[in-house]
Amino acid sequence: MTTVGEVYTFLQKKAPFELQEGFDNSGFLVGRKGAEVTKILVALDITDTVIREAIMQGAQLIVSHHPVIFGDSVKSVTDETVTGQKLLALAENRIAAICAHTNLDAVEDGVNDALALRLGLSDIGQLKQEGVDDQGRPYGIGRIGFVPQQSLYDFALTVKELLGSNGIRLVDGGKPVHLVAVGGGSCSSMMEDAIAQGCDTFVTADVKYSAFLEAKAMGLNLIDAGHFPTENVVCPVLQEWLSKQFPEVAVTISKRHKEVFSYL
Repeated sequence: MTTVGEVYTFLQKKAPFELQEGFDNSGFLVGRKGAEVTKILVALDITDTVIREAIMQGAQLIVSHHPVIFGDSVKSVTDETVTGQKLLALAENRIAAICAHTNLDAVEDGVNDALALRLGLSDIGQLKQEGVDDQGRPYGIGRIGFVPQQSLYDFALTVKELLGSNGIRLVDGGKPVHLVAVGGGSCSSMMEDAIAQGCDTFVTADVKYSAFLEAKAMGLNLIDAGHFPTENVVCPVLQEWLSKQFPEVAVTISKRHKEVFSYL
């Protein structure tokens, strides 16, 4: 029998929760550690749609990237708030939640390695190493790597296709694309790290107008490929990890959770 606690212990070894950023709320957030698990649903977010999908599948556990409880917004668990409704639905249907957020961004084979590999980068290295974990493995958010030299337009179209983005935004820094930095989710604050590593291009998400202006002034190609597309690449990784470790458990990726917005 596999339990929620055993899944949490395994994920702790793969992506130690103590590596999460100070603002984060990764970890075991809903449920009982001793509860049996025969089905796991993996998703980027725990939305109402994902919860309904878990109920339909008979899943006892959702493993997500974004925490279902985040910040200081939760003061009570009632049906009067969106978060409260989700927590009640999880508890009432005996579905546990384990969320690996910024710790999964930083570790080897996590979000940023998955993003770099999806985009075909070679000779992948860290954008900014933050330290080493208790097993001696380096960690840090962001990766860099090479692609065959090409125009920004051609590379941007490739990024859009490979990530399945509904649309992308970009600014031309005036250089061909060759050494690329990637940061899944909101990482435009790391533009100077990308430049320090000699990168000509940075792929990330949630880029502000001022960051686009700054990138152009610094001569950095900047691509905003969307938060969901740049991080959802980690879901197959989580599925593979869990399936190999717990072969008796059915592990599936949400088929209903999609990008929340579209472009005209």
